[in-house]
Amino acid sequence: MKYTRLTKEQLEALHHEFARFLATQSIDRKEWETLKLTKPEVVEQELDVFSDLIWENVLSNAHFLDHFSTSHVFLFQCFDNEMHSIIIKSLHPNMDLTSKDGLEWLNQNMFGDEIEIHLGKKKYENERNLAIFEMIQQGAQLSEGRFYSQLNQVINHN
Repeated sequence: MKYTRLTKEQLEALHHEFARFLATQSIDRKEWETLKLTKPEVVEQELDVFSDLIWENVLSNAHFLDHFSTSHVFLFQCFDNEMHSIIIKSLHPNMDLTSKDGLEWLNQNMFGDEIEIHLGKKKYENERNLAIFEMIQQGAQLSEGRFYSQLNQVINHN
């Protein structure tokens, strides 16, 4: 398995897609029920393959990631061969950037003395989608890139 198996809740939400996936494997509902009883290892394999297909599709369509911590905001734009980053660091010792108050403070002080902003670029060491998946496993979340795009536009026009 390349990624990780989808959770029970995720699989339930993708019930129709999973049924279509099984149909492409020539497995109907009756046969699936039989497999669950007689060949649980085949069921496990099918779940793993389906999970990898879903992850591959999601990751291939991922263009932005956000990762918030108490003192940092990491914003990433994912290209085919490299990732660009905007890293925001709060120098205010008691400000939690994961809280509503912290985000409001950040918005008001974005270009003040208590904020450091660093830009970066990094080529993927391995496969693009695997790099994005590893970042998600570490707490990053897929985003539409609004914050990244707005900040990038401000930075590049100054």
